[in-house]
Amino acid sequence: MPKVQKPPNILRQIADLQKQVDDLRRSGWERDELPFYPTSLHGLVYEDSASFVTLWETVLSPRTATLSLGLVLIGDVVSTTNTGGSWQVLFESTVVANGTVPATFSYVFPALTLDLTPYRGVSQLKVLFQVRRTSGATTGGKYGGGGAIGGSPRYARLL
Repeated sequence: MPKVQKPPNILRQIADLQKQVDDLRRSGWERDELPFYPTSLHGLVYEDSASFVTLWETVLSPRTATLSLGLVLIGDVVSTTNTGGSWQVLFESTVVANGTVPATFSYVFPALTLDLTPYRGVSQLKVLFQVRRTSGATTGGKYGGGGAIGGSPRYARLL
């Protein structure tokens, strides 16, 4: 006996497509990678200053609700003295996240989820990643000013 194929229900297909479009609109873009650019005076990812210095920065147009940012930081060793420090992330001049770099000559990997909703009305938002030395040697080291803090973004995604 031959099988009979039912004609497609066009209204049902339109309803399914509309639901999928609505779901996509609510979720926004799944993710967009965001580049950061080095700004250190030394042109490298290390800085030996005792005051905050910007290592990396970028400018974005905040069209999503969240910036997911992963960092990697390490304090170096001068002779036998380990260097510790602190880091911060700023939106323009507002500190939105901060933390420490322990004086253990080991990497730390902060993972941040930063809220962009207060900034969605602006056309450009500057994001800065800064570090400073808070302990360790004050002479010698990578650039002669003491121990240095190294840092870099691991990932930056707009969600």
